[in-house]
Amino acid sequence: MKHLLALAALLAAPATAQARPTVIELFTSEACSSCPPAEALIGKLAANKSLLPLSFHVTYWNGPAWTDKYALTAATDRQTNYAALQHSNDDYTPEAIIDGGPGIVGSNQTAMTAAIAAAQAAQQPAVPITITGTTMLTIKIGPGATTAQIWLFGYDSHHTTQIGGGENNGATINETNVVRSITNLGGWTGTGVTYTIPKPAGDHMAVLLQTQAGTILGAGAE
Repeated sequence: MKHLLALAALLAAPATAQARPTVIELFTSEACSSCPPAEALIGKLAANKSLLPLSFHVTYWNGPAWTDKYALTAATDRQTNYAALQHSNDDYTPEAIIDGGPGIVGSNQTAMTAAIAAAQAAQQPAVPITITGTTMLTIKIGPGATTAQIWLFGYDSHHTTQIGGGENNGATINETNVVRSITNLGGWTGTGVTYTIPKPAGDHMAVLLQTQAGTILGAGAE
C-alpha cells in the first residue's frame, strides 16, 4: 500500500517542482516476457510532466521467434555504456536508469518511485535547453560550468503492438515514448550554443546534456 501511495503522490506532483524533467531511461524489448509490466509503469509515469521517460528498445532479444522493429543498436550500446560506468557487463531487461544513475529493475514500482524521489532531491540547477521547429530543429543550450555530451533522441509518444511470437506471443503491449533515433551532437564546452539540424526519426524530440560519468546537466523535450 505504501508504494502505491508514493506512486500516486509522484504522479500528482506539479510539473514546476523541478528546474528540468527527471529523466527515466527504460531498456526494454518486445521479446522479453518481464518487460510489459515495466512498459505499463512507464506509461503511468509519463502522465507527470516533471518526468521524462524514454523507452530504449535493445537488439539482443531479437531472433527468429520475434524481432522488435523499434530495436536500435545505439540503444544497446547506450545500455552497455551505463553498465561499464558501474564496472559491470550485465545488460538486462527491463532495466531503468534514473537521471544517469545505477540501474534498477524497471518493473519494480517501489524501487522506481524511491529512485525518482532521490534523483529529484539531489537535482542541481539545470543548464537551460529549448527545442523548436518542425522539419528543421533549432536546439539552444545555455551556458554552464563543465563539459558534457549533447544527445538528441527522437521518440514516438505511443505505440500498440500485437506480438506474434516468442515469450510474449499473443500479447498486446502498449509502449510509451519509444525512442526511434539516437544522435550524438558532439561535445559541449560550457558555452551557450545553438544547433539547427534536420529533424531525425520520431514524432517528438528530447535533448540531454550529459557528462561522461552519466550525470545529467540539462534535459529538454518538445
